[in-house]
Order: sequence, then C-alpha cells, then structure tokens
Amino acid sequence: MSKKVYVGNLNYSTTEESLNAQFAQFGEVVSTTVIKDRFTGQSKGFGFVEFADDGAADAAIEALNGKEVDGRRVRVNVAEDKPRRPRFNNNDGAPRY
Repeated sequence: MSKKVYVGNLNYSTTEESLNAQFAQFGEVVSTTVIKDRFTGQSKGFGFVEFADDGAADAAIEALNGKEVDGRRVRVNVAEDKPRRPRFNNNDGAPRY
C-alpha cells in the first residue's frame, strides 16, 4: 500500500526531479509533486512524495524531517487528506466541483 508524505519549507528553486532524487534513496517513489502557484508557476514552498510502501515513507520521514534540503530545513510528515469543499459560482450560487 502506498503512503504519501508532506514536505514543507522547500526552497523555491527545488524541482520535482531534485525532490524525487532526495527521497528515492529510501525506497520506490511513485510520484513527486511540488505545488506551484497557478498564475505565476512559482513554487509555493511545499510538496508531496508518494512511496510504494509504508516502510519507505516512514524511513524518509525519520531521516529527513528537520534536515537541510537545498539549503532549507524541511518539515516532513505523513500527508493528511484535505477534505474538498465545493466552490460557489458568484452568479447563480450553484456549487462547482
């Protein structure tokens, strides 16, 4: 079963490739995402790494939480699912998903 970890306080120049390389040493990485501003395309300073198995994710959290990655001390922990809220269109009040 896969497990997703949150990586916060990323350097704005950190790419998905460099993040993947940093975390791949702990096990098989299924996906890596650096969250970016939709208008500017600049990193928002956090991302997610999904591992193929829980043990690799736990090892990465233990080893990298509070450690320096690309010049910044990162926060690494288990990602929590954020509940999706409907967005409302100002014109008719109908929910948009």
